[in-house]
Amino acid sequence: MLPLVTEMSKPTDLVQGTLDLLLLKLLALEPLHGWAISLRLRALSGDVLQVSEGSLYPALHKLEQEGWIKAEWKTTENNRRAKFYALTRLGRKQLETEAANWKRLSSAISHVVQLSEI
Repeated sequence: MLPLVTEMSKPTDLVQGTLDLLLLKLLALEPLHGWAISLRLRALSGDVLQVSEGSLYPALHKLEQEGWIKAEWKTTENNRRAKFYALTRLGRKQLETEAANWKRLSSAISHVVQLSEI
């Protein structure tokens, strides 16, 4: 499991594979460099989800090895060179699979959590 920081700044654990799903989804929207991925995740989650560099870059490397994303060196908006990551066709298929699995898992968890107590 990968560490994640919540808005209360308490470390928590991501469900196995959740970071992969989040990264694939963000990169399906547009190619981004690592720092931009981190900022976008934080912004879109209302500052709830924050991923450390120590978790982000190994996860990106793994996704690249799987063939789900590709990387290309480009110049950022601040005129710096950075590796931009983009989703591949194989990555889009993986995103569909991961999103379906997440929907099933989160629905099951919600069902159990919402059970009435005695």
